[in-house]
Amino acid sequence: MERIAVIDLGSNSARLVISDIMPSGHFVVVDELKETVRLGQDMERDGFLKPARVAQAVKTLKMFRKLCDSHKVDKVYAIATNAVRRAKNQKSFLEEINSVCDFKFRVLSEEEEAMNVYRGVINSLDVPKGVIMDISGSSTQLIQYNRRNVLNRENLPFGTITLSDLFNDPNQTAAQQAQSVAAFVTEQFDRIGWLKELEPDVQFIGVGGTFRNLAKISRIIKHYPLEMIHNYNLSDVDFGVVYDRVTSRDADKRTRIRGLSVERADIFVSALACIKGFLSVTNFENIVVSASGIREGIMFNHAVPSTAEKPITDVMGHSLMTKMLYYNVDVPHAEHVCNLSIQLYKQLRVLHKLPRQYVKVLRIAALLHDSGSRIKFYDKNKHSFYFIMNSGLYGVSHRDLVLASFVARHQPYDEFSLTEWNRYKDIVREEDLIAVMKLAVILRIAESLDRSRLGAVKTLNCDVLGDSVIMKTQVEGDCSLEIKNALSVGADFAKAYRKNLEIL
Repeated sequence: MERIAVIDLGSNSARLVISDIMPSGHFVVVDELKETVRLGQDMERDGFLKPARVAQAVKTLKMFRKLCDSHKVDKVYAIATNAVRRAKNQKSFLEEINSVCDFKFRVLSEEEEAMNVYRGVINSLDVPKGVIMDISGSSTQLIQYNRRNVLNRENLPFGTITLSDLFNDPNQTAAQQAQSVAAFVTEQFDRIGWLKELEPDVQFIGVGGTFRNLAKISRIIKHYPLEMIHNYNLSDVDFGVVYDRVTSRDADKRTRIRGLSVERADIFVSALACIKGFLSVTNFENIVVSASGIREGIMFNHAVPSTAEKPITDVMGHSLMTKMLYYNVDVPHAEHVCNLSIQLYKQLRVLHKLPRQYVKVLRIAALLHDSGSRIKFYDKNKHSFYFIMNSGLYGVSHRDLVLASFVARHQPYDEFSLTEWNRYKDIVREEDLIAVMKLAVILRIAESLDRSRLGAVKTLNCDVLGDSVIMKTQVEGDCSLEIKNALSVGADFAKAYRKNLEIL
């Protein structure tokens, strides 16, 4: 297994991400480190990176070198973005950090930066049409795509640091400064013609530290039960709540806001004002937060080189396979259980009457139903519940992740905990509870029908006759173990489907 590192030296912070790359073309992050360097601070005066900022960058990169060495990293992708790209002393800066820290930094062009951000998003979110916003310390990237093709992009010469410096007026309150920033950026965004021609189904996707902090604060305010940032959705109302809370406080009190990093507190007002200005121009009513961006784009490109030309077709499937391979799940067994589950779902459609959207939930639960045994065989279903809930799967909504977790746990009716279910009441829907119980029974039967893990039960055909469901199996060899196990689910099948279960 190969181990790579990606170093992203931005205007505000430097980040190191270390990943294991599997031969199959999948990767898993094993370590990361972030340091605030403020490389772009005070550059607007003369275009030079300042000595204090350079010194901080060198200090940080030395720490990164130590961590890379301790992890025995095979390859390092070291990239620098807007601040270094604009710096008049770029050459001397790169020579210093490359010689002192033994990294070979590459300064990305605006297009390369935008495309790596795009690849990080498109290969980790199931959003067909979107406008991506990535706010750095000294620039703001906008990328519009449609059905996996980039249509438009803009790189605007202002970011959280530059806006904070430009509108830093000690005689104004934070709210007044935010209004000034919002008015300025609104004027800039208003000049971009394609923003006024967006189709109604285009979604707004936020990338970077600003949006991660925004999501963290929103989660805390709403008592959101999941700690996931990726694919977290904020309504414009949710954004307004955070905006008012942040801009109504002075700098000292702002550092005490839960979810807001101390290092970002002084520039967060400008960051939120930038988003507010963008929302006023575009009229988006929702923000999708992506935890994947430029670094993940580079990792995808390394692990799956074809993503440089064409994004991953099945984002969720690729992510599921990553989990299964990395945690040594029995893939043939998991795929066979999934196949049997989908067969049962289709055969029993006349009884469960569930919409097609639940097939995705069943697929996740079936492929990861055995993941809990990687923790401990006993009570493995409870461990699978925890594993799926915290898996951070790409291409999956938080709601589907919660539902799949409960399906994989497949508690019998008389043991189902409504108290635990109600923890997620703001994510799930009223009709989901019945669906989960019906899907859990399907998964239990499918898992039982591959009890020996030999794939002996090939196909299923269900006939609904009176008060019974006759399940006919096409098998290879002796399947008495499988059928006996499946029949043990009969009582719960009767409760879920109001029919007796017979298996032939």
